[in-house]
Amino acid sequence: MKEKLLNLKNQALALIQDAKSGSELSGLETEFLGRKGQINQLLKDLPKFKAEERAALGQLLNELKKIIKTAILTKQKSFSQTNEAWLDTTAPGKKFLLGRLHPISRAIEEITQIFTRIGFTRVRYPEVDWDYYVFEALNMPADHPARDEWETIFIDAPEDKKMGKMVLTTHTSNGQVREMERIGKPPIRMLNLGKCYRRQQDATHCVMFHQFEGLVVDKGISIPHLKGTLDYFGKQFLGPKIKSRIRPFHFRFTEPSLEVDFTCTACNGRGCRFCKSGWVEVGGAGMVHPNVLKAGGINPQKYSGFAFGWGVERILRLKPGINLSDIRLLYSYNLEFLTQI
Repeated sequence: MKEKLLNLKNQALALIQDAKSGSELSGLETEFLGRKGQINQLLKDLPKFKAEERAALGQLLNELKKIIKTAILTKQKSFSQTNEAWLDTTAPGKKFLLGRLHPISRAIEEITQIFTRIGFTRVRYPEVDWDYYVFEALNMPADHPARDEWETIFIDAPEDKKMGKMVLTTHTSNGQVREMERIGKPPIRMLNLGKCYRRQQDATHCVMFHQFEGLVVDKGISIPHLKGTLDYFGKQFLGPKIKSRIRPFHFRFTEPSLEVDFTCTACNGRGCRFCKSGWVEVGGAGMVHPNVLKAGGINPQKYSGFAFGWGVERILRLKPGINLSDIRLLYSYNLEFLTQI
């Protein structure tokens, strides 16, 4: 029996020493020390021996059990130490996910930089404003039917005798008279960027959207100045091949009023399913109405100006490479979509 135990010890230690992996070592532990392992099988055979032999053999089996267990623990440590010590410096590192600005925020930054380079000053006026600044000061009196076109959202708040009701701004044009009041005397070169609200939502409209408003007031300002500014912005934001055109329209706060189109970036102005004609409407513009200048405390006999107001989301849709069929996707939680832009 003693010779058998010695052979078992030598066999177990040799196998443990030659083990190449943790799983192989786990199998050896089960084979020798498991509930049905060889050590336990020998313990079951002890009653066959005489009492004096039984005590000595039991002691030897317990010592063998300890030796095998110690050898397994030592081998396990050697595996862990080897893994910790080895480092492949050529292996690629783990890529951590980084946050990034929303596509609309990036567009706002780019628009701001483009206009800042030609002397515009970025401002921001209230998104909840008085009826006076949103409509009346912009040549739209309380009973004028043009107000119906804006789908206004009114605020449940006390009405002011002079300023009227409070509304969610339908456009950033509320900043025009406020900027004239703030500056006092031209020249004025304002870029007002903010959120607007209207009661309409579909593939090309959202209840809340972003708009940027340009206002220039000075002596001798004319339509060629406006057209040059439009061309400059289009080429800077959409690419050097972009062209702009202006069409007659009607807005209460400009005279003459114009609609602005850019050549379609999807087909380079040839005409496609998106644009139909090679041109895409981006927003309104025009020469500031004399009544609006008067509301801002500026003499229309001495000064003139132009203004334009466009949706950030709409102009972002024209960016080359952005195929955006539904503007509401910009406000979705679909990170796979948002990270592509």
